[in-house]
Amino acid sequence: MNVNFFRVVNAILLWTITVIFLPKSSFKRFLPVTLFCSCILLVQTLLNLLFKWWKVKGGTKFIVLDALAFIFGPFFAINLWVFHFTYGKYLLYFFVNFVMDIIFAFPLNALFQKIGHYKLKKFKPITLFLISFALANVNYGFQKLMEKNKP
Repeated sequence: MNVNFFRVVNAILLWTITVIFLPKSSFKRFLPVTLFCSCILLVQTLLNLLFKWWKVKGGTKFIVLDALAFIFGPFFAINLWVFHFTYGKYLLYFFVNFVMDIIFAFPLNALFQKIGHYKLKKFKPITLFLISFALANVNYGFQKLMEKNKP
């Protein structure tokens, strides 16, 4: 399967579903936390350029393009949906993120590497899981803080 085709179809499909079905109020409510987390992932991508945690065929340009496609494609849309369905129910949020992060770090990670999406160098799948799960919990705290400071 062509990696670029996979990236484009993945992003278009998830964004189409999100735009059509996610209530506008949820989009507006959870956009700040999704942007916050997206920025953290962008910083992680920039740090990867220094520390070489993973590689993408084609060098720096493709590392950045790959990260942007993932962050503003599936990650962005899925983050909005998870908050829409679970926010205010921390145990449910915790469980959903735990399961999704396990699936991402192990079977999906193996698939993405197999199809040539990227290749882990200094990260292990458990590292992906721990970072993803920690970030999910930071996100929840960020959203709680945003809601607390709402006028």
